[in-house]
Amino acid sequence: MPNVIEITDYNAPELDIYARLTEAQLLNYEAPKGGLFIAESPKVIERALDFGCEPVSMLMERGHVETQAKEVIARCGDIPVFVSDLDILTKITGFKLVRGVLCAMKRPPEAKVEDICKNARRIAVLENVVNPTNLGAIFRSAAALGVEAVVLTPACTDPLYRRSVRVSMGTVFQVPWAYIGKYVDEWPHPGLDMLKEMGFKTAAMALSDNSVSIDDPALMAEEKLAIILGTEGDGLVEETIADCDYTVKIPMYHGVDSLNVAAASAVAFWQLCR
Repeated sequence: MPNVIEITDYNAPELDIYARLTEAQLLNYEAPKGGLFIAESPKVIERALDFGCEPVSMLMERGHVETQAKEVIARCGDIPVFVSDLDILTKITGFKLVRGVLCAMKRPPEAKVEDICKNARRIAVLENVVNPTNLGAIFRSAAALGVEAVVLTPACTDPLYRRSVRVSMGTVFQVPWAYIGKYVDEWPHPGLDMLKEMGFKTAAMALSDNSVSIDDPALMAEEKLAIILGTEGDGLVEETIADCDYTVKIPMYHGVDSLNVAAASAVAFWQLCR
């Protein structure tokens, strides 16, 4: 039987993780043990469980206990399942739940770049991507189009932020990822050097006089390729572009000079991971 608990006190400390803690506070929850993250919707929760994430509690509309959340509740043991009406949940969380189900989970152990890239042929490297929506969309494209690992520079947003997880549809649990260093001054060097030592040719997605087209035969024939995408607006830093093996552009029309980084990632992954 699920441990269903009706919400009677909005200020109950058990609800802090859903109502009052910031993403940074969740990240450092009970540090140094590893922190928490929030998964939203049954599908996303299922993917997190499949990955091995440990659930702590759930928050949902009362009616979902015996309907769309029934299977994930059964997989979560006897953890607390807090329930109420949608309007009350909206007041607690500050937004309308898309699927009416949230699950607080323990963060998985951090992976190492060397491990996730060891047997990969195509990886994505995200330089300073700070928008959680873009990050989540990139992960979804990576999962769908054959990217085998995602490497993040230290300034990137957290793939386990609630919005990142939600937009990715849980693919942050399907595509291995890791940060390349802990401090911002570790990128582009020694980060780029590490990728090259692992045998990757590096392809900077950027417009320049030296750019090759994304369908360049030599580029597509590379045995191991790291596709490097830059932050929103500014793109890749000049040092990264200068020190990559290729600078790559997506041919465009009607005077459009660039795409949103999430859209550009989908085009790049489709072309270069075939």
